[in-house]
Amino acid sequence: MNDWQSQGLVERAKAITLKPDETWPQIAAEQTTPGDVITRYAMPLLAIGPVASFIGGQLFGISVLVATLKPSLMSGLGMALTSFVMSLISLVVIALVTDFLAPKFNGEANRTQAFKLVAYAMTPGWVAGALGIFPALSILILLATLYGLYLFFKGATPVMKVPAEKAGGFTVVTVVVAIVVNLVAAALLTTVTGMFGLGAAALGSMDGSGDTVEVNVPGVGTIDTGKMEDAAKQLEGMANGEAPKPVDMAALQALLPASIGAYQRTSIESAGVGGVGSKAEAVYQNGDKQIRLEIVDIAGLGAVAGIAGAMGVEQSREDADGYERTRTVDGAIQTEKWNKTNQSGSFGTQVAGRFMVQAEGEAGSIDELKAAVAGIDRGKLESLAK
Repeated sequence: MNDWQSQGLVERAKAITLKPDETWPQIAAEQTTPGDVITRYAMPLLAIGPVASFIGGQLFGISVLVATLKPSLMSGLGMALTSFVMSLISLVVIALVTDFLAPKFNGEANRTQAFKLVAYAMTPGWVAGALGIFPALSILILLATLYGLYLFFKGATPVMKVPAEKAGGFTVVTVVVAIVVNLVAAALLTTVTGMFGLGAAALGSMDGSGDTVEVNVPGVGTIDTGKMEDAAKQLEGMANGEAPKPVDMAALQALLPASIGAYQRTSIESAGVGGVGSKAEAVYQNGDKQIRLEIVDIAGLGAVAGIAGAMGVEQSREDADGYERTRTVDGAIQTEKWNKTNQSGSFGTQVAGRFMVQAEGEAGSIDELKAAVAGIDRGKLESLAK
């Protein structure tokens, strides 16, 4: 068994992203099947985006024009499932198109090789899908996907035997044909899922040797590959049925205080979905001011949030009306938003790698929202993860 064959999911994803010239020949020579490529490599990674979007929808809602909608746990899971299925269909479609077109560019038709080329080229976009937790960072997912096109181009010759001088044309035509076919597949999937009520980085500079790799993403910062590897291993364990169980929703609800300063609790509720996650929230009132405080346990899916945290995300936007900030504090994502005009905003943070705590609403200041989050006993919340 060579070094490539002995590598796990994390090492493979890192190798193809950071060292494509060295890695593509190893991938081309590996003896495997399309089924193995899909189940052992692709599925755990392509689940990152849908899961991250589910988490983001539960915490921050989904922006639609001037409104922000926050889906219920069930509708959010339905959308995540639809997205996952569509991603899987997209993988299969592009692989079949690749296999069909390769001989047209003097390459070789080989279905297994086609699945390898497409799956490994899609890796950066799948991993960057972790940023789907924060809709404002979706541009980075697009950039990572574009980097995947470059990987496809680099792998066309060693994997599909397309002559180097025709690799560019092969890549462009494959992408165009795949887009058309995917649009048809998406329309069919939307119709089917609707019947069942499911509803609807680029890497700037890289420097690495051995097991230590530093990756700088323009406008974002340095990726902590050590933390990313830990998070990805958790994701791999989740795919193997080793995910931790969600905390009982009653335990989360018990952590919501009866009051936050001058704010008095007026309602409280909780919900849970099987082995996926649980949630508790309360509404606090102080005159015409109102704060909603939430604790969401994403259990094993916290690995996705861990990947986002490992990316060292930093973002800031400010104008006359207010500001929005996203940053990584001690490996945990922290978000902050405030609108001066209507005196409203939100503040949220990740706890113990699996809990997301957020306060939002109309308050006297952002400090009141921060105080609401601080009102959750962090020690007790962390103890629930053990």
